This record gives sequence, C-alpha cells and structure tokens, in this order.
Amino acid sequence: MLINRFRQLVGIAVVALSTLSGLAQAQAVPPEVRFAYAGGPRVWILGKIDGAFDAAFGTKVKWIPFASGSDVLTLFAAKEIDIARFGSSPAAAGIARKLPIEVIGAPEIIATSERLIARKNITSLKDLEGKTVAFPANSTAQYAFEVAIKLAKVERSKIKALALKPAEIVAAWKRSDIDAAYVWGPFTQQLEADGGKEIFATRDLQKDDVLVFNNFVVRKEFADKYPEIVVKFLRVVQDKVDQYKKDPDGSAQKIATHLDIPLETARSTLSGLQYPSLTEQLSTAFVGNESNKSGSRITRAYKDTANFLADIGEIRKSDVPESYAPFINTTYLQRAQSGK
Repeated sequence: MLINRFRQLVGIAVVALSTLSGLAQAQAVPPEVRFAYAGGPRVWILGKIDGAFDAAFGTKVKWIPFASGSDVLTLFAAKEIDIARFGSSPAAAGIARKLPIEVIGAPEIIATSERLIARKNITSLKDLEGKTVAFPANSTAQYAFEVAIKLAKVERSKIKALALKPAEIVAAWKRSDIDAAYVWGPFTQQLEADGGKEIFATRDLQKDDVLVFNNFVVRKEFADKYPEIVVKFLRVVQDKVDQYKKDPDGSAQKIATHLDIPLETARSTLSGLQYPSLTEQLSTAFVGNESNKSGSRITRAYKDTANFLADIGEIRKSDVPESYAPFINTTYLQRAQSGK
C-alpha cells in the first residue's frame, strides 16, 4: 500500500512539473508582438508581407501605424507597443525624458529618403528666409532641417516653421500654405509631383559629420521578459535586408503593391537609405558592441542630437544624459550576428 501511495505521489509530482514546464514555455512567447511602423516603404515591410516575423516568433505580430516620432514616444509611454522603427532624434529625446526604452540597433542611415522640397523660386537654404517651412514634429526631418539651417548660417528667426504630420504637409502644400517642407517618402514624391523640387537631402549633412538615422527601439520591460523575441526580430530584419539587396527591384515591387503606392516611389525611398549589416552595426563606425559602444559614432550622434534639441528648447539641458551608451543594448545585436 505504501508503494502504491508513493507511486501516486510521484505521478502527481510529474504532472505538476509538466504543468509548470508548460506554463514556462507559454510565458516565453507573448500573445502578440506589437510593432510601431510609419506605413511607408521600408525593407522590413517584406517581413509583414510574407509573415516572416510571425513565423520566427511563433506568435502573431500587430502592426501599429504612427505619423511621427512624437507618436512613437506616446505609444511607448502608454505601453501600447513593444518594438519600433523610427528616427534617432525622437529616440534621443525619449531617452532624455526617461522613457523605459533601449536602442537595439541602427538599421538605416538616412541619405536621400528624407529631403527638403521647395517651390521653384527657392533655390538655396538662404532663400528660406521670409518663407514658411513645414516638417513633422520631433522627427529626424525636423532635426536635419534645424541643423542644416544652422550650418548654412541662415537666420532661423526669419523662417516661419510649422509642425505638421506628413499627410497634413501635402495638404498644406496644395493650399499654398507653405513654401517648403522637410519630410520623407512617399510624401516628398507627392510634393515633387505638384511642382516642388529638392534643395537639400539629409545625406548632405554627412560632410559635416552629422549622422541621422533610424533606429530599432524596444520597451525594456518587454526585452527583459522576451529576449529571444528581440534576437529573432533582428535576424528576420537582416534576412529582409539581404533579400532587398539581392533583388531591389523585385522587393520594391512587392512593397509598392502591398502599400498601394507607385513603384518609383517605393524604389526611390528604399534606395535613399543605407543599410549597415549586423556585423557592420557592431563596429564603432555605427553602434559598436558592449565593450566599445561608448565611443561609437552612433552613441556620439545621440549625444550631439540631444544637445542640439536642448539648445532649441525641445528637451531640457539637465535631462541630457552624460552618455547614451547605457541606453544602447548591443547584446541582442551580438547574439543575432553570432547565431546564438
């Protein structure tokens, strides 16, 4: 009888352990992963089209659209998103404002995907004096515009600036409410189709060692709970970058069809970005790794951006961190790159 009782207890223990193991496995995958995306042509949209993220995670992905970087910061503050691809400028501001987020990669260096489009009578940055210029608030476009104006020694006080969402910029242009706009595709192409022309591109700032880029940022609570998801996310993104580089026209066609935009708009925007690989991102030329990230170009760029934002009153100078290195977690990049 004692033997039977012992067997019963062993059986109960096995069942209990199996149940706990099952719960642990269930907790390793969230019910859904929430991505914030701007809705425009970007390489990672290929993973939305073919479901590669869902397949890699073993759970569904919810794509949450946003209009500008300030929207992303609001979504992070409300815990309504887990991972976002957006600009370095609002990310620097969000970290300064102590949002519980961390940078996990810098997949896109902005070159010609964001541009200043002006009416035909405007041929230089100096010509913007006395004119009205629009840009999305708290965005890389605003940052690039402000830095460009400063470097060109244009009197900022003589320019009327309007903070508008991208779609609002196009509407304001059509009403002739604005003379120029700094924004990204496909909105730049819409302005050009209506008589505008490019007078400046973000790539032009690189000659003055100003780096403007898009970053991947994660809600820290989510990353701590689901580190494997973050690593898989970065691997899928790299797969999609490789897919794009192997077949840029075919990739652009898929994205254009999915977003219902002209092929040339998708092609132009996608080619207006530079795509450092996982290996390249881990070098000090970009993000760096855990041992050298404090001196990387991306880390310095965050600090430069934050200082500039403080100078123009977007954030408080006292909130700018001494270094952005503690807010950049390269361990996910390192694992994604090594395959571990």
